[in-house]
Amino acid sequence: MAKQIFINLPVKDLQLSMNFYTALGFINNPQFSDETAKCMVWSEHIFVMIMSHEKFKTFATKPLADSKLNLAALYSLSLDSIEEVNNLMTNALNAGGTEPTEMKDYGFMQQRTLEDFDGHTWEIFFMDITKFPAQ
Repeated sequence: MAKQIFINLPVKDLQLSMNFYTALGFINNPQFSDETAKCMVWSEHIFVMIMSHEKFKTFATKPLADSKLNLAALYSLSLDSIEEVNNLMTNALNAGGTEPTEMKDYGFMQQRTLEDFDGHTWEIFFMDITKFPAQ
C-alpha cells in the first residue's frame, strides 16, 4: 500500500467546512464520511478529515486549541502554476475563507496564505525548483 497522509481538523460546522473545502477542489469520499466527520480528498495520497469537535475529541490526548487565536500548525499545498494558486485562492475567498497576509514571492516560489472558518491555516504555493538559488 502506498503511503498516505491524513490531516485531521476539528471544525465547528461540518457542512459549512465541507462546502468550503469542496470550493477549494477537494472531493468528498463518502466511504469515510458520516454525520460527525467528512473525508475530503486532495489527491490519491492526501486527505483532510474534517471532524466535529465532539468526534475529534475522541482521538485527542490534549485539549483542543482555539485555532482562531493560536497557530498550531501550517498546512501547505503545492499547485502546478501561480494561476492555479490564484484561482484556488479566489474560490476560497468567495467561499468565506480569509487571506491574513499578502502573497509572498521568494523568486523560486510564490505563496499565499489562507484561513478556513475555524482558523486552520493553509499555505498555497507554486514552486519552480529550476529558479532555486544556487548555493
